[in-house]
Amino acid sequence: MATAKNKSRCFTCNKDRITYSCQGCSSQFCLTHLNEHQQNLNEQLNIIITDCDQFRERINQKQPDLSLIEEIDRWETKSIALIRQTAHQCRQALVEETQNTIKQIEENFNKLMKEIKIIQQENEFNEINLKGLKKKLKEINNVFNYAFEYTVEEENSQTFVKKISIKIPKKMISKKWKQAATCVAGGNGFGDKLNQFSFPQGIFIDRNQNIFIVDCLNHRIMRWKPNATQGEIVTNANNANRLSYPRDVIFDERDQSLIISDLMNRRVIRWWNESQQEILIDDVSCHGLAMDKDGYLYVSDWKKHEVRKWKMGEGKLVAGGNGRGCRSNQLKSPTFIFVDDEQSIYVSDYENHRVMKWRKDAEEGIVIAGGHGQGNNLNQLCHPEGVIVDKCGQVYIADNGNDRIMRWCEHDDEGEVIVGGKGRGKGSNQLSYPTGLSFDAEGNLYIVDFGNVRIQKFDLVC
Repeated sequence: MATAKNKSRCFTCNKDRITYSCQGCSSQFCLTHLNEHQQNLNEQLNIIITDCDQFRERINQKQPDLSLIEEIDRWETKSIALIRQTAHQCRQALVEETQNTIKQIEENFNKLMKEIKIIQQENEFNEINLKGLKKKLKEINNVFNYAFEYTVEEENSQTFVKKISIKIPKKMISKKWKQAATCVAGGNGFGDKLNQFSFPQGIFIDRNQNIFIVDCLNHRIMRWKPNATQGEIVTNANNANRLSYPRDVIFDERDQSLIISDLMNRRVIRWWNESQQEILIDDVSCHGLAMDKDGYLYVSDWKKHEVRKWKMGEGKLVAGGNGRGCRSNQLKSPTFIFVDDEQSIYVSDYENHRVMKWRKDAEEGIVIAGGHGQGNNLNQLCHPEGVIVDKCGQVYIADNGNDRIMRWCEHDDEGEVIVGGKGRGKGSNQLSYPTGLSFDAEGNLYIVDFGNVRIQKFDLVC
């Protein structure tokens, strides 16, 4: 744990003594206080072991929710013999899913206990090890707290008996990506050649793995096909229809068109080809775009500090719109947005250094990431840009000013860095002012590396 040094000041007694360095906290201790420090670490380990014992007791006591089984029984009785088989299947699904989930949690917990036992026996640990153990126990606790929120779900049916099923809650999956990325587009400096960008912004990946990139200062949208060495311009037009500082793009699979936030032209435009375009929305300082499963278009307005939902030319306010500010019903220069299957809107609140979630028809949003001022701690953001949410509700954010991509869960006090965060630079594990981000069908992560004028692909590991 410690190595001896010549005389220096002891961290505990503040006297000049022969000291020993603790690799965990990087402090110097004299021999007397080194022993005290080690004893303190042992006490902290014992606390973790106690917490683990208590958690094991919770696992052993956990049983399928009897109230849900009783609800299934009442439904069975009311519906008589017609639904007996369905009721049996639901009971089995509830019991088996509970048992399988407990088994998974217990496997992870046993791995943690094995790790604790090893370091306890070898007596080789420090603050870093203890912090890692605490984090793993917290992760297991989080899974345990949310994994058993089963509900009975009824289907809307015209028959006199409503079929029921067991709705399994979303399970949190901590995916990981390779830390060294591959450059899949650009990376050849600033410029207007077909293998270059000038201040790239938004990104969209279609079902065929084509990458659409907003090339802001070149006033164009580029398409890079898989494994291409250069892109192709898909928005060539004359001066009347020329884009001006576009910021975001969506590829609408239904009619094979692009929807573009054309910022300085103050419009959102649908683009089929050079001769066919349609202005969807005008007089808007548009930045971010999103589309829900019903085809509604969502647009963030940078100057009005709001997000509107659009259909057939009519815009409904769905977030912000109460002036520039930091209250829960306000935004300050919103940039990128995302909408989930429940039509909740996630907004990168750029100048408030936070990401807000506005549920459908809500009058106020909730902070789900950042909100603790500008900074680089794990509970802070610095000018967030791209935002995307996976099927488990985990939020991925391009933390622009901190050169990193972070993942947050709605109720977490802090996020985690999944890629980047290694300082601003051009290395394969570094980013420089990331803006847009997207996943492909295989779960690989694509980042618009704005400062390095390139698109980085981080391959999914697990």
